Amino acid sequence: MARHTWTIDPDHTVVEFAVKHMMISTVKGHFGGVSGAIELDEEDVTQSSVSVEIDAATVDTRAEQRDAHLRSADFFDVENHPKITFRSRRVERTGDDTFRVVGDLTIRGVTKEVVLETTDLGRGKDPWGGERVAFEATTSINREEFGLTWNAALEAGGVLVGPTVKITLAVQAVKAEAATAA
Repeated sequence: MARHTWTIDPDHTVVEFAVKHMMISTVKGHFGGVSGAIELDEEDVTQSSVSVEIDAATVDTRAEQRDAHLRSADFFDVENHPKITFRSRRVERTGDDTFRVVGDLTIRGVTKEVVLETTDLGRGKDPWGGERVAFEATTSINREEFGLTWNAALEAGGVLVGPTVKITLAVQAVKAEAATAA
């Protein structure tokens, strides 16, 4: 059977998000603390699975005051909900190297089904003999459905923070070494 575990490499994985600010511009940010595993079935990719954990306190939008607000109870409430998680339920092939990964995203203790439109970017050997695989995935969520409802009305109409969050993942993972027999 060609099923292998691949460990997500946090140094070569990026979880980014983008949200409208003041109805006219886009604020982008990322999370630094990412870990997880991909159980990849090379013979039947639909039998594969993914689990990811993100340290919500590692949110970074390049503005410390905004990041502190995002970590507060108004948004991620990292004191009570330190982790954002994703657990796949199923994988659907949509093309030669494209997939739809359907799973449960949990933010602030609220779990909703999301669909990650995913592309297999390929495989290769690193300089240290390890085998690597890379994927890119995108999705959009309504942040309010996850309890991220804080907002402020603008004098000219509209709101400070838009409801739709676009998420992009660039994932690189290392093939886990097979356990040796004792």
